[in-house]
Amino acid sequence: MTTILDPTSEQVPEGRQQTRRPESLSGLTVGLLDISKPRGDVFLDQLESRLTGLGASVNRYVKPTFAKPAPVDLRHEIATSCDAVIEALAD
Repeated sequence: MTTILDPTSEQVPEGRQQTRRPESLSGLTVGLLDISKPRGDVFLDQLESRLTGLGASVNRYVKPTFAKPAPVDLRHEIATSCDAVIEALAD
């Protein structure tokens, strides 16, 4: 069993089921979300290269600031246009 902690509310953690992972990324659209921390884009550049090599399409997104959750419209855009999402944290 894997335990994942949600940093947005540690006082009362909410139980969630893990989303089933795809067998392959080939033909899927993967969203890469840069949370606007320094050097996150460097990590995502490398990840994008690996993902496209696996046959995935990549959409890039950037949060306005790392200090706040992504705006609702950005979350909606990602949710409706991507099959999977990777969020980059870096410093």
